[in-house]
Amino acid sequence: MRGIEELGWRTTPMGEISLRRRYDPAVEKDVYEVKLDEEFLMSSLFTVAEIELAWLGLERTEGDHLDVIVGGLGLGYTAQAALEDPRVDTLTVIEYSDAVIDWHEQDLLPDTAGLAADDRVRLEQADFFAAATSTEGFDPERPGREYDAILLDIDHSPRNVLHSPHAAFYTSDGMGAMSAHLRPGGTFALWSDDPPDDEFVSTLGQVFTDVDARRVWFDNPFTGGRHSNTVYVATKA
Repeated sequence: MRGIEELGWRTTPMGEISLRRRYDPAVEKDVYEVKLDEEFLMSSLFTVAEIELAWLGLERTEGDHLDVIVGGLGLGYTAQAALEDPRVDTLTVIEYSDAVIDWHEQDLLPDTAGLAADDRVRLEQADFFAAATSTEGFDPERPGREYDAILLDIDHSPRNVLHSPHAAFYTSDGMGAMSAHLRPGGTFALWSDDPPDDEFVSTLGQVFTDVDARRVWFDNPFTGGRHSNTVYVATKA
C-alpha cells in the first residue's frame, strides 16, 4: 500500500507549508493536501466550493475582457475555474508563499497542470491583504489599477484566520480599502469554511450592494454525509 509522499515544503513566517500526496482507499485515488505546520489548509478531495467561488463571483460580474484577481493560489481550483469563463482576459493570482507558486510551475498537481503556463495568468508572490488595503493595489507597475472581480480564498473564514493580522481586513475599513481596487459594478467573492455569518454580511453591506451568502453543499466520503462551505458575493456600487 502506498504511503504519504511529501512533494514540497518551505518555512514561512506563518509556519512550514507543505504539499503531500497520499493514496486514499476510500476514494481509490491519490489525494493532494496542503498543510501549514500540522493544520490542514486544503485537499483535492473537497474542491466544489473553491470552484463555485469562481463561478458565482464571475456569474455576478458584467462585461467582457475581464481583469480578475484571485487571492490565494492553493491547489489552483479557483483560478482554473475562473479561466473557464471566456470573458477573462487577465488573471492575477496573489500568493503569499513562493513555494506554492513553485509547485504549480513544476506541475506537481495533475488536476491543475498547465495553469502557470496559461498566457492569461500571472502568479504574483505577495501579501494579498497588504496589497488589498494599500492605495497602490495589486499591480506595482500600474498603481491604483481597478479590476472587474476579486475572488478570495485564503483564511478558513472571516472569524477563523490563518494569521492574526488578517482579521483587520474583514472589517468595514478593510472592505472599503479593498473595494477601491474594484471598478464600479465589480464583484467581490469570498470562500468560507463556516456557515453564513450575519455579522459579516452586515459588514459587507456597509461597503457593497446586493450582498449574498450562498451555502455550497458537497458529499463527504469519510462521513457518508454532506458538508457545506459558504461563498459570499457582493457588488461595488
